[in-house]
Amino acid sequence: MYLDILVIGAGAIGLSSALHLKRLNPEKSVMVVDMLGGPGQGNTAKCAGIFLNLATTELNFGLSDSTIDWFHHLQGDLGHNLGLTPYGYLYLLDKDRYEKVKKPIEEARSVGVDIKTYEKNEVERLLPDLATRFGEEETELMGLKPVEVGVLTEKCGSIDADGLTRSLEVEFLKLGGEVSYNTTAESLIVKPRNEIGIEGEPFVWQDIHITGAETSKGEIQAGTTVVAAGTWSERLLDPIGFDTLMRPKSRSIFVFKDPKLDRLRDTRGFSKVDLLPFTHIPEISVYLKVEPSEGSIWLGCADDFGRRYGLEDDPQPERGLYEDDIYHALMKYLPCFKDLRPLNSWTGQRAMNRLDKTPVIAPAPGM
Repeated sequence: MYLDILVIGAGAIGLSSALHLKRLNPEKSVMVVDMLGGPGQGNTAKCAGIFLNLATTELNFGLSDSTIDWFHHLQGDLGHNLGLTPYGYLYLLDKDRYEKVKKPIEEARSVGVDIKTYEKNEVERLLPDLATRFGEEETELMGLKPVEVGVLTEKCGSIDADGLTRSLEVEFLKLGGEVSYNTTAESLIVKPRNEIGIEGEPFVWQDIHITGAETSKGEIQAGTTVVAAGTWSERLLDPIGFDTLMRPKSRSIFVFKDPKLDRLRDTRGFSKVDLLPFTHIPEISVYLKVEPSEGSIWLGCADDFGRRYGLEDDPQPERGLYEDDIYHALMKYLPCFKDLRPLNSWTGQRAMNRLDKTPVIAPAPGM
């Protein structure tokens, strides 16, 4: 089989790449392949489902802000249900952390990000469930620092990741794109540009390029191969000596739904939708996300140093991560979680650029 463009990976990145490549090149054949059985069934299905435009450079702000506008176009103009809920992204910061991010906040404002800052008394008024005054146990034994400032980025909120990937697939297929699920890309095909027919090609002195992929359903030749397999990209790129510049790291989410959390969930004053914003407490490496479709609160762990890198096909929540670890610090900030246990949990993996956390798009011959 020959294609003009082969896209490996049917998550949000793969399908959006395929859609725009087909839109810009309607005369070219474009196919998406994925090892799973449908769109967005890998780590896209396990993500928190958040959109935000927080950036400190004009380029990254332009990319993220226009992407949010595209989401609203998909839902408002094209009729896809993405579950967009613009309730903002709230950082709850202690004094030291706030001092460190003052400059980046101003840089973000300068490129167009809408940001509000809330002093301690305002945070206490809007979030009565948040404890902001700690005793000796919290400050000396646990080393925790109370929240002094809230920083809210406004053009942010919740998105249904499944709805997003399905809408991208629908629009891609409308343009004549093709998909092939349950198709594993096993390796990339590397060939010399000028083959001479000698066993052992390509040789080190030959000009080489990527010409497609070997898959579980046979060889696919392609003029251009796009590797958009997220954390699994390293399995295809490491063997050809191409640095992905990212490593997989596991991220767990815990689901809570209890009357004790209703006031927190239905927080008023930060946005027009009267729900708790996506809330990040970096002091204890956790975030809270109201899931509007369920009326639940998702709690995620976003720790970094100390958590191993490593690719896992089916990651599972770490035993005791919530009960024996997160819970004890969470309780100090949000006592409303006292004695609550998660109703459900899962773990996905995030592809993290270990240098500056910024996603990387990089070319190679034929790729």
